[in-house]
Amino acid sequence: MAKRYWLLKSEPDVYGWRHLVAEGEGTWDGVRNHRAANNLRAMQVGDEAFFYHSNEGREIVGIVAISASGLADPTDPEGKWAAVKVKPVRKLARAVTLTQAKGDPALAEMELVKLSRLSVSEVTPEEWQHILELAGG
Repeated sequence: MAKRYWLLKSEPDVYGWRHLVAEGEGTWDGVRNHRAANNLRAMQVGDEAFFYHSNEGREIVGIVAISASGLADPTDPEGKWAAVKVKPVRKLARAVTLTQAKGDPALAEMELVKLSRLSVSEVTPEEWQHILELAGG
């Protein structure tokens, strides 16, 4: 199965890039939107995701790898919601802002742009590559 790409949003003051780096591996949980949860369920070990700081910054700051998939969300006592574990891969040389993404015709169909409130979204291989280029490789 081909590697897939994703985008994970978190408020930097709650759980930012620096928190994940300090932990070495983190659990992506607390998602209570059905589409976002279905995206978590679709993730496989080895998939990669952009780490996006929401609210404050509104920018893609790093890349993470999915290190464990198919987990039950430990914050859900009923066991209905999904979670994954992620490990930091690298910080981007240059953050890519939401404003940049919205102004770029190559990213006009990206879920980050079209469904801006979705906390876990899929990224196409073409979008992934374009964002890497914007971030300086």
